[in-house]
Amino acid sequence: MSPADRGGDQVLDELVGARSPIVRNTVERGAVRKFAQAIGDLNPLYLDEEAAARSRWGRLIAPPTFPRVFDFGSIPDLPLPPAGIIHGGQSYTYTRPLFVGEDVLCHTMFRETYERRGSAGTLRFLVFERVADDSSGERIVTSRDVLILTEKVAAGVTK
Repeated sequence: MSPADRGGDQVLDELVGARSPIVRNTVERGAVRKFAQAIGDLNPLYLDEEAAARSRWGRLIAPPTFPRVFDFGSIPDLPLPPAGIIHGGQSYTYTRPLFVGEDVLCHTMFRETYERRGSAGTLRFLVFERVADDSSGERIVTSRDVLILTEKVAAGVTK
């Protein structure tokens, strides 16, 4: 029996601990510039090579929320609906900044799932850890993302 043939809650519970394949991403200068402009943060450390060279990092870095644009891969057989997911929160933990021009190795892990009763019924919370490591395998950033599925969305009803 495939995961899709079993109940959604059972599948989610069974997939806790599952991980996506590793995906290589590059912290591209043009992408960092566009991202900084889009979020309205024109910090010279993101945009000005001379200013960045004088910083403690000695080079251009990316804004803290830049990993949002990375491809962290997808977890096979994870039954996420195409619509109706509520963003429940996101946090980032860094060991150092992302450097413009570097390649990072990214993946997603499904950490936990739990339910809470809400005024509109049962809410299903899905907690993901998304990580980016440098080419030597050292962790740079970990993001914790929480997605929320309403009872209707979890049952496959998105209208």
